[in-house]
Amino acid sequence: MKQTEPQTDRESLYLEVSSVNGAVSLPLHSSIVLFLLSYTECSSFHVHLVTDQTDILPSLSGLVPGGLTVSEVRRDELPGLVRMCRLPAALEPDVCFCRAGLAVVLRHIIQRTCQLMPGRRDVASLLGFKNTCLKACAEVSQWTRLCELDIPSAVEEHLRNPEDQMCRLPAAILNLEKRLGEPVKVHNDDKIRRQKLQQQKKSDSQLKGPSTERADHMNESHPGVELSAALAKLSADAVPSPSTRESSDIRKVKSTDLPELEHVFAEGLYFTLTDVVLLPCIHQYLVSLQKHTPSTLSHLPLLLRWYQRVQELPSVLRAAKDCGMALFSLSLVDPCPPKSEAPRSSGAEQEGPERKQEPFIGGPRPTLTKLQENGIDAVYTAHPCPSWTVDWESLPTAVNPTEGKMSDARAVRKQQQLNNLVAMVTELAHPGHTVVDFCSGGGHVGIVLAYTLPKCQVILIENKEESLVRARHRSAQLGLTNIGFIQANLDYFTGNFNIGVALHACGVATDMVLDRCLQARAGFVISPCCYGFIQNTLKFNFPKSTRFAETLSYKEHMILCRFADQTAVSLPLERRLIGKRCMGLVDLDRSWAAETHGYSVRVMTMVPEGCSPKNNMLVGFPTR
Repeated sequence: MKQTEPQTDRESLYLEVSSVNGAVSLPLHSSIVLFLLSYTECSSFHVHLVTDQTDILPSLSGLVPGGLTVSEVRRDELPGLVRMCRLPAALEPDVCFCRAGLAVVLRHIIQRTCQLMPGRRDVASLLGFKNTCLKACAEVSQWTRLCELDIPSAVEEHLRNPEDQMCRLPAAILNLEKRLGEPVKVHNDDKIRRQKLQQQKKSDSQLKGPSTERADHMNESHPGVELSAALAKLSADAVPSPSTRESSDIRKVKSTDLPELEHVFAEGLYFTLTDVVLLPCIHQYLVSLQKHTPSTLSHLPLLLRWYQRVQELPSVLRAAKDCGMALFSLSLVDPCPPKSEAPRSSGAEQEGPERKQEPFIGGPRPTLTKLQENGIDAVYTAHPCPSWTVDWESLPTAVNPTEGKMSDARAVRKQQQLNNLVAMVTELAHPGHTVVDFCSGGGHVGIVLAYTLPKCQVILIENKEESLVRARHRSAQLGLTNIGFIQANLDYFTGNFNIGVALHACGVATDMVLDRCLQARAGFVISPCCYGFIQNTLKFNFPKSTRFAETLSYKEHMILCRFADQTAVSLPLERRLIGKRCMGLVDLDRSWAAETHGYSVRVMTMVPEGCSPKNNMLVGFPTR
């Protein structure tokens, strides 16, 4: 690696450095990013190692790939947007667009590599089918949570106390072992499964021939269908193989009777970003097991097979060497391992059956009656400024939501929604405040706020890159200097702010935004949406307030959530009124829970009511 002064013409990449008793090391998330940089041979980033010490680069020699431009930076010297995020983070040269979080940063490195080297088919394939590998955030995807959070955390915990965990395997590791044994489902797998059946039949016929030894040799020298498909995908100069038609007896076999495909790599047949994330974690874990409890390895045969399989890829071996990872061969030498703790489900695995909503029977009336008998009913605060509107006619075109791809009628309703949110934020905001637009999408809320509140700093947070890029383009047209953009999942935003705002945050996203505001002791203006998607998560349990929890069961609360979505204008008036009442009750529960944190909270209706079927707003500010 070469140490140079920061350059302003290239993107900056900020990675955490750990320090224990004066000894510096790289956390797994940082090691994973460096491993991907080496694998993709991407050198277009300036890597900043974030540390509280000085002159740490010699201590990390051999762990940071050569060819990268690397420098040290103290935490108190980080750019503003980067300071607001958990690392790793990537900051564009204009210093107003930041990407944060492991999966987001890794996907960005791949996309950047493909822009600079369009011929790198092997790199593009890391994003998987339809470029969706690790795209879903950890809050909604069990697989992303397992790979991005659970396994790195479990391995780092093990490495901190390896001898304390000699007799048990982390739940996340056991979860991965289990998933590696599940049947593989991939796009167009029917075709590959028929090829596998044909190969099996051919192999069987050879075994029945006169030269069994020769047949065995042929089977050993020809890789299976799964591995052949995987290796073809990784070849940078591969061309699609000509389509071959299976024999008639193979074509007649029902799909249900075809052989299952086996895992080659973590997600199935193909080497993807998931394997890149897992390898540094699993490597360090296996090194520790081999040193302290080698017999434990026999409980992880599928994981060991995967670990050996990734070593068959030359690019993996090269990148591992660059990052100081001495990959090694393992074999199961203890056929009768000692008893260990029974496999336990990880947190991610537990999400499934416990979070799955039970089928609903009947309507909401029994639940509404039960609440009413306990003195609980929806209560709405009058809108404090129902006649206030943004002067849309006087604003530049780029501020107006009519710039988006929507009908004129929808654009008018969007303006009306923005009127409400901007009015409430203006009521809470003061010069010098930082306002965060969570789940910002294309920036309809944030851009209006940045334009109408020039003395406030506005930060847009969104996990969909395409939407955030559109928002940045609109702000550039306006020449806004008080706006910043962060592509990240909500969990990776840790900065301080004064007001949080969200328009139509779906399901538990409303609760995530609300929770982040409470942590920051910030005011909030939130319009919830998609109540039917609300369900218990690792962070939130419903009902949220003590009084609701003492009155309703989880299932009864879910009935409220389900019928809170029955507010579409196409529905009969009576059903819409019940839906509005259910919306009010769900948000009343949220408001009471927030009030226990020392907040004053109002639940109100947007004006005019017809601007949206989801026209509730939660407006709160800390009182102590």
